[in-house]
Amino acid sequence: MVNQKAIDTIRMLSVDAIEKANSGHPGLPLGAAPFAYTLWADYLNVTAKDPKWPNRDRFVLSAGHGSMLLYSLLHLFDFDVTMEDIKNFRQLHSKTPGHPEYGHTEGVEVTTGPLGAGFSMAVGLALGERYMGAKYNKEDLKIIDHYTYVLCGDGDLMEGISNEAASLAGTQKLDKLIVLYDSNAITIEGSTDIAFTENVRGRFDALGWSTSLVEDGNDTEAISKAIGEAKKAKGPSLIEIKTNIGYGSPGEGTAKVHGSPLGGEGTLATREKLHMDGEEAFTVSEEVRQVQKDLIAKKDQVYQDWLDLEKAYEEKYPQDYKELKAGWEGRLDLSFLEEEDFWKAEKDQATRASSGMILNRIAGKMPNFLGGSADLAPSNKTSIDGENYMSPENPTGRNMGFGVREHAMAAVANGLALYGGIRPYCATFLVFSDYMKPQLRLSALMGAPVTYIFTHDSIGVGEDGPTHQPIDQLPMLRSIPNLITFRPADTTEVAAAWATALKLDKTPLALSLTRQSLPELKETSKEAMKGGYIVKKEEGSLDLILLASGSELHLSLEVAEELTKEGLGVRVVSMPSWEIFEAQSFDYRQEILPEEAQKRVSIEAASTMGWAKFTGFQGMNIGIDEFGASGPGDEVFQYFKLNKEEVVKEIHHYLGR
Repeated sequence: MVNQKAIDTIRMLSVDAIEKANSGHPGLPLGAAPFAYTLWADYLNVTAKDPKWPNRDRFVLSAGHGSMLLYSLLHLFDFDVTMEDIKNFRQLHSKTPGHPEYGHTEGVEVTTGPLGAGFSMAVGLALGERYMGAKYNKEDLKIIDHYTYVLCGDGDLMEGISNEAASLAGTQKLDKLIVLYDSNAITIEGSTDIAFTENVRGRFDALGWSTSLVEDGNDTEAISKAIGEAKKAKGPSLIEIKTNIGYGSPGEGTAKVHGSPLGGEGTLATREKLHMDGEEAFTVSEEVRQVQKDLIAKKDQVYQDWLDLEKAYEEKYPQDYKELKAGWEGRLDLSFLEEEDFWKAEKDQATRASSGMILNRIAGKMPNFLGGSADLAPSNKTSIDGENYMSPENPTGRNMGFGVREHAMAAVANGLALYGGIRPYCATFLVFSDYMKPQLRLSALMGAPVTYIFTHDSIGVGEDGPTHQPIDQLPMLRSIPNLITFRPADTTEVAAAWATALKLDKTPLALSLTRQSLPELKETSKEAMKGGYIVKKEEGSLDLILLASGSELHLSLEVAEELTKEGLGVRVVSMPSWEIFEAQSFDYRQEILPEEAQKRVSIEAASTMGWAKFTGFQGMNIGIDEFGASGPGDEVFQYFKLNKEEVVKEIHHYLGR
């Protein structure tokens, strides 16, 4: 049977690549190939002619360790993954890295590997499809109408993030989200019984999903029927497919086949078991090539039919099409950033309030700007005025209720950003960014332009105490490559932060905002978009540089004024974003922080970790290198000696005065 031949070809391509690399995970491709191929052959609408076709079905390999399964499928369906690429599996600079990487390999929708991440980002992709479809589809022309499919394993469903995301998907009734669960009951340590005995389908039933079971993972007819039934469901669907990990290999059904090459003898035995012992490694028969050619032609025709529909849509609904096309191409009309109204400050207020004001100015100009908070919108100031919450009844609502699900929230935001045409944001307290770290990292790794809003950013949180006072989170955020962290001091700098975020198309940005009110400073300006700039020039000689961010900038200005009265030449530098400042030219950085000016003091209500890169060996860093304390915010600042009098004393001691 030709379909079986194609399935076994996928199995052996995977085995051969892993064997050549002497590294990889053969268990999943051997076990899951039948249902993965059935999905791709019978249902998945994709085309190598346009891998970024907006109306393609999305396929997410959440169990990313099984990457050779995906690369084999991409190769057979004519994507830009050649046989040479497969032979270079897991090699430096190859198109076939150990885990799938978005933007690196054609046909990879999201970066996966951290278990549960792909599953959860797929919820964002499905929400993106529903939102964009509800907004732009017409009764006579459905320009956005496709599915999101996920292949996940036992490990994915053990991770807490997948349950957070599944709960949200069930609440949202995402009927175009279909998860194929590779249920082989084996993990690295052995049988799942040692840690995972729950009724998975029962759990998903309770979460509002439609569920079904395929008892034999090699029964492609039953698999195809189950997928067809899932497409009729009223909510998201989970299809549990019982498979044997490492099918056909000597280690079939055991943990040892999960993550190790089969070895020479094991590979030969597997090739014989799959009736391919007469073929050399890395072989795709002409018989299979012909079958694939016919399948590809059918998929290309689906794509061509959509191009005809797109043309009709453009002619009949030109304004909607123009907006939609711009979104697909990542073109944003940001001309409003040049308008004075965008930058206008109204009063002294917390930077979280300034952000809420700016956020609504943006929402009024950008139709597909949307997001929400992990049940903290009133505190984070993240609601879009006059908009509904997104729901099955209001799929175009731009306020998103993520519930208390920080980790999944970030994953969903990633999925929305990668879907296309949407600029998402999400929010919580800065201290809870710890719950989101894996997805923050993936945002940066994938270049997903998500804006993260983190409020209550210091000991200013006050009475909630050390559990809620983020001391160590800023260094964590600043440590992530390709993530911009921006801690603004007032409304002007908040506007600069948002303007920066909107101009980024391959970089996420994290805003660090206060709960407590801050003065609107006459010294701040749009120069904040350079990451670091002078807000107070020294009088006469340059004796000391004070560096600060956010809520400590006004304190630094007060300290500078006091020291200036003593005859010192003090410069104050606002440093809202280290990453942006470090990206400036050497000459600019030298202009702001002259090499010869070695007396430098940083002031920030957080861990001092990292500030030495700007203050140097001879500098001093004032901050909080211990956990906070419970009490009114102003009293906590006093307790930690973050006030003018105490900081001046510290500087006197530092200068030997």
